[in-house]
Amino acid sequence: MSNIADNLKQVRAQLADAAAGANREVNDVTLLAVSKTRPAEDLRAAYAEGQTDFGENYLQESLEKIEVLADLPLCWHFIGPIQSNKTRPIAENFHWVHSVDREKIGRRLSEQRPDGMAPLNLCLQVNISGEASKSGCLPEDVPALAAALSALPNVVVRGLMAIPQATEDETEQRAVFARMKALLESLQQDYQQVDTLSMGMSGDMSAAIAEGSTMVRIGTAIFGARDYSQR
Repeated sequence: MSNIADNLKQVRAQLADAAAGANREVNDVTLLAVSKTRPAEDLRAAYAEGQTDFGENYLQESLEKIEVLADLPLCWHFIGPIQSNKTRPIAENFHWVHSVDREKIGRRLSEQRPDGMAPLNLCLQVNISGEASKSGCLPEDVPALAAALSALPNVVVRGLMAIPQATEDETEQRAVFARMKALLESLQQDYQQVDTLSMGMSGDMSAAIAEGSTMVRIGTAIFGARDYSQR
C-alpha cells in the first residue's frame, strides 16, 4: 500500500509540473484514479492519501467496490463502454459517466436516474482519431448529441472525453488534444454548464494539460500493473 502513496505523490507532482508549464492552476485539473481491476483495499489506500475520484470500466466489479466502500465519500466515474441493458445500475450508482456516445444511452440514463439524486454528469465520448476500434461519436456529431442530451431532465452535459490514438510524439498528442479543446469551446458558446475536458492518461498527461484538459485519467502509474485475472 505504501507504493500507492508514493505513486500518488509522484503523479501529483507530474500533474503540478504540467500545469505550471502551461501557466495553469494545479487545482484546475482533477486527478481521476482509474481503478479497474484493482481491489477495494487499493482504493481505500488511495483515499487515505486524499484521492476521492475513481474511474471504473467494468460494471459488476465496480458495483461490488461501491458497496464495500460505501463508508467513504467517494466520487464514482463510469468510463467504460456502455451496453443498453446496463444503464440502470450506472444511473443508480455513479456521479459521472464519461462514455456517452449516442442519444439512446443518455436517454436511458436520464429515465433511470432515481428520484432525489442529483442529475448525472455526462461527458460525450468523441472518437477524435477516427479509429474503427474505438467507441465515440464523430466530432461533427457532437453538437446534435449535446442538444439532444441537454433536453433531458435527469442528466447534465458537462463536457467531452476522448481516448486518442496512442503515440509518443508530443506534437501529435497536442494536435489531437487541441482539436478536442476547440470542440469544447464551441459547445461552451451554447451551454453554460459545459466545463469538463476528460483527456490525458499516463503517457500523454502533460500534453493533455497543455491543451486544456480539466480531468486526467491515470491508472497504472498510481496502482501498478493491472491484474486482469482478478476480474
